[in-house]
Amino acid sequence: MSQLTYAQAAMAGLSEEMRRDPRVWALGEDLGRGGVFGQYRGLQQEFGPQRVVDTPISESTIMGAAVGAAMVGTRPVVELRFADFALCAVDEMVNQAAKARFMFGGQARVPVTIRQPVGMWRSSAAQHSQSLEAWYVHIPGLVVVMPATPADNKGLLKASIRCDDPVIYMEHKDLWGLTGEVPDDADVTAPLGKARIARDGADVTVVTWSKMVHVSLSAAAELAKHGLSVEVIDLRTLWPWDRTAVLSSVAKTGRLMVVQEAVLTCGFGAEVAATVAEEMGGQLKAPVKRLGSPRAPISYSRPLEDRVRVTVDHIVDAALKLARA
Repeated sequence: MSQLTYAQAAMAGLSEEMRRDPRVWALGEDLGRGGVFGQYRGLQQEFGPQRVVDTPISESTIMGAAVGAAMVGTRPVVELRFADFALCAVDEMVNQAAKARFMFGGQARVPVTIRQPVGMWRSSAAQHSQSLEAWYVHIPGLVVVMPATPADNKGLLKASIRCDDPVIYMEHKDLWGLTGEVPDDADVTAPLGKARIARDGADVTVVTWSKMVHVSLSAAAELAKHGLSVEVIDLRTLWPWDRTAVLSSVAKTGRLMVVQEAVLTCGFGAEVAATVAEEMGGQLKAPVKRLGSPRAPISYSRPLEDRVRVTVDHIVDAALKLARA
């Protein structure tokens, strides 16, 4: 095991896959100087400009090149800098990458990993702070991954690169500096579609992902002081998502709260809540609770930005009410 940051862990995973498989390569803006967050630092020096490719500032061009390259046998890793910028390449992701396997009757696959940094980070404002994961989960043909820990940012990235379908890989910008233990073994990956029990509990199940895992764990520790035992489930992948883990936990606790940073309206938390309500409605001790951001643009102003954040206090208050319901 090594102590690595979230960013270093992803870089380790990518470099291991590039050494293991010569078909793996990366493309995007400013990769030669290490990427906008330093998550590609040193890779062009090791692998050369033919495998760590600097591109023009054109997301549709980057994605179009990657889709074509994937269809002829390579495994591109695309860097789109911010999830907000990826919207300029939606046609290539949604109408080309996601549909090719179906449109060609399985004769074509698009093994491309599309890295999209997400979330609120240092007053980045309305056009650099969004969490748009629910958009992609809605699209058949796409895998959607949102790692919360350094270990998973290595293991899930490696698994995504090895996946034969296009993967939307969303890393939270506020986690780049998070440190944690990461396996050194280059053969270790994290399974797609398998949730992680981040904390065991008996009274309330909290289902969450990405940065909200850490906020939820802090809330669970605070709730323990109130005598409330909270189980925290880190989904890790939103498609496919681990229904079995969620349903098993709720069968034990009888209460569910879903926590997301994204806008609450039509967020992925609604899918989790609806599934549990449909499958276990008669077994629930209280109505399902969802927490998320209001349907408002994210401000550059720190005080206004904080008004739309889901906080430890929000989770604690909601969990206590849920336990009393």
